[in-house]
This record gives sequence, structure tokens and C-alpha cells, in this order.
Amino acid sequence: MSALAAVVVHIKFPHLGIVPSEIIGTGMLILLGDGVVAAVLLAKSKAENSGWIVITFGWAMAVAMAVYAVGNGHLFSGADLNPAVTLGAWIHGSHTGSQAIKYWIGEMIGAMVGAFLVWLTYYLHWRDTEDPGLKLAVFSTGPAVRNYAWNLLTEIIGTFVLMFGVFFLTAPWNTYTSGITPLLIGLLVFAIGLSLGGPTGYAINPARDLGPRIMHAVLPMLGPLIGGALGAIFFDAVFGSAPI
Repeated sequence: MSALAAVVVHIKFPHLGIVPSEIIGTGMLILLGDGVVAAVLLAKSKAENSGWIVITFGWAMAVAMAVYAVGNGHLFSGADLNPAVTLGAWIHGSHTGSQAIKYWIGEMIGAMVGAFLVWLTYYLHWRDTEDPGLKLAVFSTGPAVRNYAWNLLTEIIGTFVLMFGVFFLTAPWNTYTSGITPLLIGLLVFAIGLSLGGPTGYAINPARDLGPRIMHAVLPMLGPLIGGALGAIFFDAVFGSAPI
């Protein structure tokens, strides 16, 4: 037998359905996106007060990395990561109604998981940040000047640009974007943040705003729930699980 035997390497490609793919992708998006906001806003962070450019660029890279992670439509979900994008894709005919529901479920769960991981990462900084508005701003956007009609219009324009841009960047006839589409989508979000994000903070993603906002409301209850569970577990371990 030849000493230079051929070595056959079998590569097993992963394959995930829509819901787990969107959980992973949206979770990464929110972890990195809300993470950069926490870095800039929370007290005693090394990036504190580093400004709007850092936030918008951080969000752009969050989008790009999340799309790179699960953007392969053959193996994963194709990386909608945004209920508004899913709605547009459904209208466009790229998704069926049942698929859209799966995307929305994965996106909301992923957003909540990502927000929880941001809370854990910056755990020590919440205590030292006195302004509750800054804490909320990590998890959700808010208008600089509150006017519901104009704030709504701003978000409509920003999300329109996002949806239209995603469609032309991913169109099969657009050969200029081959191989770098996720990065270009990230730069699209960067451009939206810089140019259109001033009035409302450019949510342009219901999962990005609603999922973390839910976690912002839930997290204060998490400590008591964990404490109660641990108290019961400890009691049962010491004295047995007989009813009190």
C-alpha cells in the first residue's frame, strides 16, 4: 500500500430549521447590537460616552455577523432576523404564511435571549448606572422628540430603505454583491443609522425593540424567581421534599 494514501475527509454540514436558525441569528444580532449600546451608555464601561458612530457601526457589524452566521438558505433560514423583513419577504412571495410564523417565533425568542445575554455581560454596570432611561435605551429605542405621527413616519422610511436595500442586494441578477452580501447589508444598516437614525434611534426591527423590551420588564422578576426556586431546592435537599 502506498505511503501516500489518500485521506478522505467527510464534512458533515449542519442543517437547522427556520426557528432555531432565527433564534441563533437574531440572538447574535441583539447580543452584539444591544451590547454596543450598553457599552456606550452604561456607567464605568470602558466604551462609555464613545458616541453615536460607535453605536451605529457596532449595529452594522452585528447585522453582518448575524447574517453570515445563518444566511445560507440551503442550510439555515436565510437570516431574516427581523419581523419586518419577514413580512416583506412574505408579501414578495419568498415565504409562505406558515413559514413567516416560524420566522417570527424564532426572531422573538432570539431577541429575548440576546437581550438576556447583554444583561448578564454588563451585570455589574446596571447597578452603577443611575439613570433608568439609559438602562431602557440599551433594550429599546426611543424618539429624540416625541411625536407619534412623525416618529412613525421616520420608522416607515427607515424600514422601507432597509427592505428595498435587502431586496436589491440579494437579487439573483445583482452579481456585484456575490460573496459579500452580509457585509453590504450591515453597511446598509450603518447608512440608515447615520442618515435616518437621529429622530427615533432607528429600531427598523420589531424583534429588536419588542423582545429586549420584554426582557427589560422581566429581568427585575428574575432574581426573586431564581431565589424562590433555589430556596425550595435547598430546603428539599436538607429536610426532604415532604409537603410543608
